[in-house]
Formats: sequence, C-alpha cells, structure tokens
Amino acid sequence: MKNVKRFTLIALVAGFLVSCSSVKVISDYDTKTDFGTYQTYAFYKTGIDKAQISDLDKKRILKAIEAEMTSRGFAKSQNPDVLISIFTKERERVDVYNNNFGWGWGWGGFYNPWVWGPGWGWGWGGGFGNNVSTRTEGSLYIDVIDAHKKELVWQGRGVGTLNNTSNIEKKEARIRDFVSNILKEYPPTPAVASN
Repeated sequence: MKNVKRFTLIALVAGFLVSCSSVKVISDYDTKTDFGTYQTYAFYKTGIDKAQISDLDKKRILKAIEAEMTSRGFAKSQNPDVLISIFTKERERVDVYNNNFGWGWGWGGFYNPWVWGPGWGWGWGGGFGNNVSTRTEGSLYIDVIDAHKKELVWQGRGVGTLNNTSNIEKKEARIRDFVSNILKEYPPTPAVASN
C-alpha cells in the first residue's frame, strides 16, 4: 500500500516538473520574405521599452538573443537588415489535482450471519484529496522587423512557467531556455510544396 502511494506521488511530481520546465513555441512568418538576405540586426529600442518587465530581465533577454543571433552567423549593426523587438505577457494559472484514489479499509457496517459480529472489509478507498497550486505562466514574443520596409516578417512566441526565484543563475538559465527555444524557429524553413 505504501509503495503504491509513493509511486503515485513520485509520478505526479515528475509530471509536474516536466510540464513546468518545457517551453511551448509557436512561430509565424511572411512567406514572401527571403530570409536569406538578412545578415545583420539591431534591437528596436522603441518596442523593447514598452515591454512590461524589469530592466534587468530585459537586459537578460537581449543578452540571450544576442548570443543566439551571433551563434547563427548574424552580426549586430548600426545599419541593420532587421530590427528585433520583444514583448511579454503573463498570467496566473491555477491547477487542481483530484487525487481520490488508493487502498483503504474500514468497518463494513453490515451483518454477516456466517461471521460473528459486524463485518470488516477492504478495497478501493479515499486517497490524498485535492491539491491546488498556482504558478505564473508567461509568454515571451520575439519580433523580427524588416528594417527597410518597417514590416513585421517573423514572430516567435514561447509560453511556459516562469521561475519566481531569487536565484539569479536559475532565472538567467530559464530566460536563455525561453530565447533559445523560440529562436530555433528562426530563420524559418519554408515547407516544400508537394506535387
């Protein structure tokens, strides 16, 4: 009985930790854009200033974007091909887990003529009860704007749980994870049309 409860608790915790660490990414782009012509970038200060996060987190995000772009062969420039902007959204998410399962036993409360006195029984019964948890789920948008046309040509969005932690290293690692996962989709690879 203890092993079943222990295994169930471990499975729930592992599932919760995996769901918290992943970043879901969605991207969209202008299919008429030739992304192969873009080689340089700069940050779009006007858009970045509107992002509703702390200046320290903005710096962390921009540093992570810069590292990703550099690793992909893009160069920062005063006369860029594209401008990169960010914005964020967050919401509180409430999760309710109903864990009414497990083994139980108790007084049956029935009379059995073949056994002296009231009967005792065993079987499935109540378990751990309901668990409620809240967490902050955030979205980070990264926009790529054609610097000459002043048009949005690509947008990536990462959605995941933000670590509300005072540990700076964990916070920076989470931000790098968000940015890296989003920018895996850039530049887009157009789908090949089948005949």
